[in-house]
Amino acid sequence: MKLYSTNKQSPEVSFEEAVFKGLPDDNGLYMPKAIPALSAKFFEGLEDMSFQEMALDVTDTLIGDEIGRKDLEKIIYDAMNFPIELHQVEDNIFGLELFHGPTLAFKDFGARFMSRVMGHFLEKKQKEITILVATSGDTGSAVAHGFLGIPGINVVILYPSGKVSEIQEKQLTTIGQNVKALEVDGTFDDCQRMVKQAFLDKELNKVRHFTSANSINIARLIPQSFYYHYAWSMLHSDRKPVFFCTPSGNFGNLCGGLIAKKMGLPIDHFVAATNANHIVPDYLLTEKFQPKPSVKTISNAMDVGNPSNFPRVQALYGGSYDKINRDISGAWYTDAQTSQAMKEVFENEEYLLCPHSAIGYLGAKDYLKSHPGKTGVFLATAHPAKFYDVVDKVLGGKVEIPEVLKETMEKPKKSVKMEASLDALKSFLMN
Repeated sequence: MKLYSTNKQSPEVSFEEAVFKGLPDDNGLYMPKAIPALSAKFFEGLEDMSFQEMALDVTDTLIGDEIGRKDLEKIIYDAMNFPIELHQVEDNIFGLELFHGPTLAFKDFGARFMSRVMGHFLEKKQKEITILVATSGDTGSAVAHGFLGIPGINVVILYPSGKVSEIQEKQLTTIGQNVKALEVDGTFDDCQRMVKQAFLDKELNKVRHFTSANSINIARLIPQSFYYHYAWSMLHSDRKPVFFCTPSGNFGNLCGGLIAKKMGLPIDHFVAATNANHIVPDYLLTEKFQPKPSVKTISNAMDVGNPSNFPRVQALYGGSYDKINRDISGAWYTDAQTSQAMKEVFENEEYLLCPHSAIGYLGAKDYLKSHPGKTGVFLATAHPAKFYDVVDKVLGGKVEIPEVLKETMEKPKKSVKMEASLDALKSFLMN
């Protein structure tokens, strides 16, 4: 598997090099030079396969030239050792529940896969690496738990102070061991900027071997294609076109779906649904991509003013706005609309949605109104209890907190407070 930079000013690299380097020197993003199609036999047998079997075949098709199938099988079955569920919410609308992993969010898929891939490669190496990652909420806890205790790997997580939920903060600041949490006085965009600056800083790179576990890392992106295959396999026998609505912040999850489509999965359409940070929905209407400072919302994991994976979306379509527009529609919703959807779905269907999943539901429902005769799947990205304060306020005490979260909430928080500057981050990393 060869990968190139979306900025096209860096040399091509292997999958292993891309995983550990994280970010090309030209500040682009790594993308596969070619995305191979899955076989007709794969699609014919899809509905009889387990989720792990699907994931193994997809991964083997993409990177089988660098990791043998037996090793890939071990990685997949160890990383994906939790259920994935498809829940019918309304007629022709299904929620794909991606929150049954250890940190109760979809990012467990990417973080656990990446940690085991790195562990596989590191068995042959004799050096220590530092995972440097920015989080707007769920990435941090997923990465912290995914990499916990893995030899030779230190994890440093930057998160915006006061802009993640209490449960999210506890999940990434109470884990300890090889995981350090930096509480940045700024926004998620500040945290992401600091990470990118650190990757490109020559002085820092002399003393640290960096890689990232954000969705900018290709090893995080690949497993985000797996569950699109699973949902489609459960629904396609109805012979209705299947579309997906993906709640979107950094757009890694949508990229995963687009890769699945490029590999041959007959997905009818995608809806990219955002909160008030509607940079991409605006682009899809105007052809103008204009990053802005992020706006704080109740769906805070999607509070992203400059979606870092968007260059990958463009790369998958050769930069063609018309082709992107044919496959992807945009939608965005206010906090009031999000809250109302959470209320109505609970009252009518007795189904709990986190605010991000509610935005996915709204996008699917609205698209279905103008495209009847299709089946919509929205990605339910996090357990409602992860956003207890928001969901409890909207629904009035209807959320039960899982035991694993109760235990985490009782632990003391340990973080290092930091201003939003590269100098502050360098000072921490070089000590």
